[in-house]
Amino acid sequence: MAEEEGPAIELRQRKKPKSFENKESAIEEKIDDTAVPERAPKYVLLQRFAKVFIGCLAAVTSGMMYAFYLSAYHERKFWFSNRQELEREITFQGDSAIYYSYYKDMLRAPSFERGVYELIHNNKTVSLKTINAVQQMSLYPELIASVLYQATGSNEIIEPVYFYIGIVFGLQGIYVTALFVTSWLMSGTWLAGMLTVAWFIINRVDTTRIEYSIPLRENWALPYFACQVAALTGYLKSNLNTYGERFCYLLMSASTYTFMMMWEYSHYLLFLQAISLFLLDSFSLEQSDKVHEVYKTYIFSLFLGYLLQFENSALLVSPLLSLVVALVLIKCLQLNVKKGTFVAKIMKVINFYLVCTLTVTLNIIMKTFVPHKENGHMLKFLEVKFGLNMTKNFTMNWLLCQKFLQAPSQDLFLRLTQSSLLPFYILVLIICFLSMMQVILRRINGKSLKETVTLEDGRIGERPEIIYHVIHTILLGSLAMVLEGLKYLWTPYVCMLAASGVCSPELWTTLFKWLRLRTVHPVLLAFILSMAVPTIIGLSLWKEFFPRLMTELTELQEFYDPDTVELMTWIKRQAPVAAVFAGSPQLMGVIKLCTGWMVTSLPLYSDDDLLKRNENVVCEEGGKLTYSKYGRFCHEVKINYSPYVNYFTRVYWNRSYFVYKINTVISFQS
Repeated sequence: MAEEEGPAIELRQRKKPKSFENKESAIEEKIDDTAVPERAPKYVLLQRFAKVFIGCLAAVTSGMMYAFYLSAYHERKFWFSNRQELEREITFQGDSAIYYSYYKDMLRAPSFERGVYELIHNNKTVSLKTINAVQQMSLYPELIASVLYQATGSNEIIEPVYFYIGIVFGLQGIYVTALFVTSWLMSGTWLAGMLTVAWFIINRVDTTRIEYSIPLRENWALPYFACQVAALTGYLKSNLNTYGERFCYLLMSASTYTFMMMWEYSHYLLFLQAISLFLLDSFSLEQSDKVHEVYKTYIFSLFLGYLLQFENSALLVSPLLSLVVALVLIKCLQLNVKKGTFVAKIMKVINFYLVCTLTVTLNIIMKTFVPHKENGHMLKFLEVKFGLNMTKNFTMNWLLCQKFLQAPSQDLFLRLTQSSLLPFYILVLIICFLSMMQVILRRINGKSLKETVTLEDGRIGERPEIIYHVIHTILLGSLAMVLEGLKYLWTPYVCMLAASGVCSPELWTTLFKWLRLRTVHPVLLAFILSMAVPTIIGLSLWKEFFPRLMTELTELQEFYDPDTVELMTWIKRQAPVAAVFAGSPQLMGVIKLCTGWMVTSLPLYSDDDLLKRNENVVCEEGGKLTYSKYGRFCHEVKINYSPYVNYFTRVYWNRSYFVYKINTVISFQS
């Protein structure tokens, strides 16, 4: 009789997620089957509903509270509601000012169609240059925001600037909610989501740039990527039912395309994700059909993005497309070989080699036959950054001086350690990575994976979603160690992986299996630690960092920049309508936003022509710098040093800015 009941009990356990709450449910269900069989299904469904309801409520509440926190902090930091419109606008600095200026242009346009046309054929921003601002600067967020502002009748309720930043803050709330859900899916408990949100907010200096540059493309795009990662995590789970799988796939497809439309560099991040899935599939750690369905999503999003982004050739020559096409072609050519045999192992190696070779070949072919301007200066920058080339080029050296393109400082690791994030992340990463390597070695030796891994097995490395996140976080972390600006892609997933690990009984069971713990049952101890450790972490974070967060909301900071306000006021009142301003790219963005006057350059790094306009060095043939016998122009023109006084006339000055007019009567020819 026991032999007949064993398989039935095992089958019921396989259908349940491997979390502490569900393990208790399985035990209680078994007990109730003996006592009152007819009440068991209702009890289990009620328990599951309560767990899902509380988790969803916590996820949504966390996102809303974070959005409200950002709004309150922004108000306190800039004293925003008590400022005049001009003073509010100068809080947008650099490229953020450019993005918001086009949002204003759309609202001033007589119609949406006319506004889009003027942006596509824009000749009122950069002098002597007509640009497609929508394509070149990825202005789809501004187009959507302007449509929503007018279509919802918000122009009668709220000012445009509040509506604009409110959307961005709302997206950040979705960002946090998506990280919450991802951690919940990986650990099986919403306690991990709460810890993820706590670490994200405490380390927000390193997890997001929302406090400094609200309209940045990444602030619009990364929330959609977080939703895509959450959907992909659910899609990769082996115990997902058909309806859940379809929902995750549809959400993943929609968020992938939206993410690609919002940010010009999105396909590079998706390329790293595709590499992670390729490695996951290479060792047969996931069903190949699922992974190739994700590849189809990439291809669909790339070609649809190409069509709707004015035939953006950068998407056609992207490494993502080359890799995905190579993977699909190799998949079609694969032979049906019995798994675990020597021939199968050889075929794996050959397929891996063919994918790498075909990807590079396809990318070279596409770049040869497809006209493109795919950020050639960034490729040259990487060569210089890694010491593969030496240059005296102004643009390259200027980019090397930008803080976000330098290697991260020790302060980053110190801050992450003080919040206890980095130590637990390293612990979780090591355990998951070693468990993953054990699984890979088993596959190499021809051993098949279990259909469903139970908690007692202590094999967290056999779960496809865990392996994907381990590979992905290693790739992102490697890039973040080279360029500090990429830490904003890495650290949010550090919070998520660390929280999901310490809250997962499966991770602790895996560790105890290695240690061969005998004194206490490893599963029982794993349950205890999966609740005790995050609770202790949460209490310590609450005690140390919560007072700081409250202090930030109570302190009233005053943004005071009278010199910039005076300059913008003078330009609007005194400057000729046909005037064109030249200066630092950061200041040019503010001038375009606050005054609407034309400028000579913009603070953008994706356009070679705009970068060349920033160059101001004297070069000989061969690219070597020559040293001028004259002093710096900016210094000598201020002291009216000859001969500059003959060519320039100072028309305005204050403590921070000097404005000079070119004397057009005098010829510059010697």
